[in-house]
Amino acid sequence: MEDTGQPVISCVFAPSLDTPAHIELAERLGYRRAWCYDSPAMYADPWMVLAVAAGRTRTIGLGPASLVPSLRHPVVTAAALATLSGLAPGRVSTAFGTGLTGRMLLGERPMRWAEVEEYVRTVRALLRGEETPWNGNLVRLSQPPGFAAPRPADVAVLVAADGPLGRSVAAELGDGVLTTRAPRGQDSTGSSQSGAEPPLVLLAFGTVLDDGEDATCPRAVAAAGPALAAAYHAIYESKGAAGVDKLPGGRQWREAAERVDPSRRHLAVHEGHLVALGPHDEALLAQAAPLIAGWTMTGSRADIGARLRALTPAGVTDVAYQPMGPDIPRELAAFAAAAGLAGADTASTGLASTEFANTEFANTEFADTEFANSEFADTGAEDA
Repeated sequence: MEDTGQPVISCVFAPSLDTPAHIELAERLGYRRAWCYDSPAMYADPWMVLAVAAGRTRTIGLGPASLVPSLRHPVVTAAALATLSGLAPGRVSTAFGTGLTGRMLLGERPMRWAEVEEYVRTVRALLRGEETPWNGNLVRLSQPPGFAAPRPADVAVLVAADGPLGRSVAAELGDGVLTTRAPRGQDSTGSSQSGAEPPLVLLAFGTVLDDGEDATCPRAVAAAGPALAAAYHAIYESKGAAGVDKLPGGRQWREAAERVDPSRRHLAVHEGHLVALGPHDEALLAQAAPLIAGWTMTGSRADIGARLRALTPAGVTDVAYQPMGPDIPRELAAFAAAAGLAGADTASTGLASTEFANTEFANTEFADTEFANSEFADTGAEDA
């Protein structure tokens, strides 16, 4: 935690071809770390994006989160982490989860925690330079010097967990927890592998309002909306009609989604996850936009600062903010200013600001979500 009385401020991206430039800006603004989601059917490849960012930055932490174990052999993942650590020594961390869109867009349900636990245990052993069993065979990282970071590789490993099963895996194997759920009361993360109090990293979404704006204005909805839609998606996947129908616009959204042929419904439900509204989401936002203020970290600069400071007593050590909408540089800079980051007053965006009124987003409705007090906090969805 920083001396400011608020959590460490980091950022997280749905990786795109522009993300290396956005990470470079985030470093100048004073963000501590930059994470990239792992959802191959939806976003750019996080490893390629992070490798490019490593060459364009000097201090900001880098890492993929949350990695979905079923997408790669553990040797592949460990080798990629060791390579990134060699490119950005001392700056690499990662998180593992059960998979939301990383699995669901492939027509699969999230993984079982027992499978994630075995995978994390194996990757950690590989990063230490050990031989370890996998599928009945011994495996290890065998790269000679200069081909990856030396073992043991300096990589922090977190677990993306909202519920008790994931938290137990984090307590046993992780260096901290990445979560969409703000702690409620005494919600301990246990102790890390080092024995110290582990980081609790809260994903946050929303936008800093300009003077005269409210949380339902077109710019705010454009900068926040995809995450509010993503919350509906996750509630539908975990609780079905009973969960989503009671929310504003939920029944109409569900009925539209269920008119899609079952063989491709999973593609329609999660289209645009955390970056844009899918074809069924724009009508949803017309009714659900008033939820933005309560379900996301959206407010004035002073409001955001106060909300960040309130997370410290709850045990949150880090906030990972995901900027969204048509002007990512604006969102990064505004949130950095609200958080009082050292570079916020001096860093130049280095990127042309988007004139919102002239973009394709001008007539669409969007939204976003910190989820801390929302229905999404109870879905058990544990990564992007």
